[in-house]
Amino acid sequence: MVGLAHTLVAQVVISGNENKIDLLSGTSVVMTDAEPDSVSVIDFSKSPPSVQHLSGVANSVIGPPSNIAITPNGKLALIANSLKLDATAATGWVPESYAHVLDLTEKPPRVVGRVGTGLQPSGISISPDGRVALVANRAAGTVSVLRIDGNRVTRLRDVVVCEPELSISDVAISPDGKRALASIQKGGYLAELTLSGEDLEPTGRKLSVYGQPYRCVITPDGELGLTAGQGFGSPTDVDALSVVDLTASPIRTVDHIPIGSGPESIEVSPDGKLVVAVVMNQSNLPPNDPNLSQSGGLVVLARRGKTFKKILDLPVGRIPEGVAFTSDGKLLIVQSHPGRQLWVFSVDGETVRDTGHRISLPGMASSLRAAP
Repeated sequence: MVGLAHTLVAQVVISGNENKIDLLSGTSVVMTDAEPDSVSVIDFSKSPPSVQHLSGVANSVIGPPSNIAITPNGKLALIANSLKLDATAATGWVPESYAHVLDLTEKPPRVVGRVGTGLQPSGISISPDGRVALVANRAAGTVSVLRIDGNRVTRLRDVVVCEPELSISDVAISPDGKRALASIQKGGYLAELTLSGEDLEPTGRKLSVYGQPYRCVITPDGELGLTAGQGFGSPTDVDALSVVDLTASPIRTVDHIPIGSGPESIEVSPDGKLVVAVVMNQSNLPPNDPNLSQSGGLVVLARRGKTFKKILDLPVGRIPEGVAFTSDGKLLIVQSHPGRQLWVFSVDGETVRDTGHRISLPGMASSLRAAP
């Protein structure tokens, strides 16, 4: 914890912890006798950070680690529940269709309800004014539009974005609240949508990006869209971050930056000067695979005009899932799925260092989001 106390500000980070899907064998294995799923609410305004574990909040590693979102005022969180176990299904599970509503003003935080979504809700984003949430529904090809009024959340409509088999995985809202980007994983593109209050409309614009885009984000200045995902080849192949210029007319993809193999999640710093990616780097391969690595990777890229440059490669725990910056940008949190841990890094300009601090979780770390 040396040096950690000086970097803490008021900040809540939520980790989704699943116990029913194990990834250590190199594929998704259903654990029928598992302990209940949970979420962990971590308060980084204290040193050491305070941690509250809330058991019985179902969530899943199946889907991008952005299936949690926190309102700009920090009072409410939405947590997508993507699937439920079903022994009759070939996979051992079937899609779910709701998100938990977590009241963060309660002490301890408490689930106060749920809101319906489309099939297999995954990535979630909340508008800058905190009034609208968008949920990407992977098994439906739709985005659910949710209205937020205090701690009451209602489903307004589902907007068709692609065919279900193309797997819409995540959705990002621009800082002005007028545009959204959705990652169409199996389609290999980003879809552009317009947002006007509670009205969401696809523009029909498709942006070519590298591989199978998963998590997508927009920089705080609204100028760049970013996504990364695994390619269609070997898990040892190097994959890339794609950069979209949102100031161009028409908007267009302008760069692809190699970042390592198997990107899982990306996040942009609050000042927009850094983007980070967690990559599998073969840490998710089967135990008998000669390419198996005991470490995942944290890749740090720095803003250079209308693109980013890779500046750091750091080791992290196996099968890293989520990554998040605290609101002041001075701490960076990385999940290790099988390690059931959060790794804490310090950030100073373009320097990122492992503090050595680890936060233990009651389940396999599966999703992560920080309050804006």
